[in-house]
Amino acid sequence: MNLLSDRMENFWDQRYSEPGFVYGREPNEFFRQVVDGLEPGKVLLPGEGEGRNAIYAAGLGWEVSAFDQSGVARQKALKWAESLGLHINYSLMDVNRFICDARKYDLVALVYVHLPPQTRQTVHRNFASCLNPGGTIMLECYHKSQLNYNTGGPRVEEMLYREEDLMEDFSHLEILQCERRIRDINEGEYHDGKSSIIRFIAKNPYQ
Repeated sequence: MNLLSDRMENFWDQRYSEPGFVYGREPNEFFRQVVDGLEPGKVLLPGEGEGRNAIYAAGLGWEVSAFDQSGVARQKALKWAESLGLHINYSLMDVNRFICDARKYDLVALVYVHLPPQTRQTVHRNFASCLNPGGTIMLECYHKSQLNYNTGGPRVEEMLYREEDLMEDFSHLEILQCERRIRDINEGEYHDGKSSIIRFIAKNPYQ
């Protein structure tokens, strides 16, 4: 039994049991920008929560695979997709237990998926190994300086990132963007206000 995993599952189930959509219904702005610039293909969305990014991608014709450790979030996402006549493949899984046996995704999108330093690089490289040749991986996450704000994200420094962390984790890819920004974010109650974030894009250079 993984007690930490069980505690986190309970935490997220409780959060997603709150009325409405706790991070809103609109897709993450950076995810929208990336997806809008690519031809629809196969996208993987780890830690997808209530489905805001999955729904947007499916509406554009992407074949969507998503997962989260919260069964509550999964049910909300599937019900939402059904109401719109959209299909998403949504599994119930802990991010640390995901196994990718072959390169098969044109896009992997990690939107506020924060990992402890002892597993971060392994998990990131596992997701990178899922990319098709020429495929893209994108992240939006909170920078360590987010502790200066009270607008969202983990309140533990080790769970926040630096640009150097991502550059090292994905050093085997072609890095196209890695920059910290201060932005006003309005993504529901828990991502609200001026925030210190990192936006990252890399591609699988092998054809």
